[in-house]
Amino acid sequence: MTGNQASPTPSSTRTTPAAAGRTAPETSLEVVLAATGVAKAYWRGMWPARRRTPVLRGVDLELAAGEVVGLVGENRSGKSTLMKILVGELAADTGSVTHGGRVGYCPQEPVVYERLTCDEHFELFGRAYGLTDESERASRALIYSQLGFERYAAARADRLSGGTLSKLNLGLALLADPEVLLLDEPYAGFDFDTYLKFWDLVAQRRQAGRSVLIISHFVTDEERFDRIVQLRDGQAVPR
Repeated sequence: MTGNQASPTPSSTRTTPAAAGRTAPETSLEVVLAATGVAKAYWRGMWPARRRTPVLRGVDLELAAGEVVGLVGENRSGKSTLMKILVGELAADTGSVTHGGRVGYCPQEPVVYERLTCDEHFELFGRAYGLTDESERASRALIYSQLGFERYAAARADRLSGGTLSKLNLGLALLADPEVLLLDEPYAGFDFDTYLKFWDLVAQRRQAGRSVLIISHFVTDEERFDRIVQLRDGQAVPR
């Protein structure tokens, strides 16, 4: 989970339609994340049959300020690979990624320290983000309240249930109030009440002009997204 201070905001804009069920007019919004021509291939198989298999074949993707976008695709379509490239965890073979602000990343598998408590995780990540003690504590309290796991503040990560661990994983990505939030299957393990709290949180971020990109194997609440992009044959296409 990382939150990087990125390069200056791209100067391009995107014309973004209202999400399903909304009546707002189309507006031109500042692009806060842009991927251009992103390609990635992996070596697979055993020698002498070992060969490079393309996963991403020139992906173009933009995310505008205040936009909530779903990224879907079949298993092994490259969704997590693309997410790792967008956040800088993985290098693309070709192409470029530009983002204009702090990025919060929630990976599919939580990256935590087993012997640290939830509070200690927030303190550690707060220092990594360069937050003041006061702002870290305020953000932590808000996250506990929004996701409903304050009672586990002093619990070690290795003693958390899968659902609470997912809350901590998401909370660490949210801690620095990033302009761009990249979420890879963020609600795995959530009960229905937490699932609804998650979407309330996403709606609040949209209202505040923050952007969210969410990977999902399936989309049941399409009206919650401004648009959905599918990875198909290594490229990003509107759905």
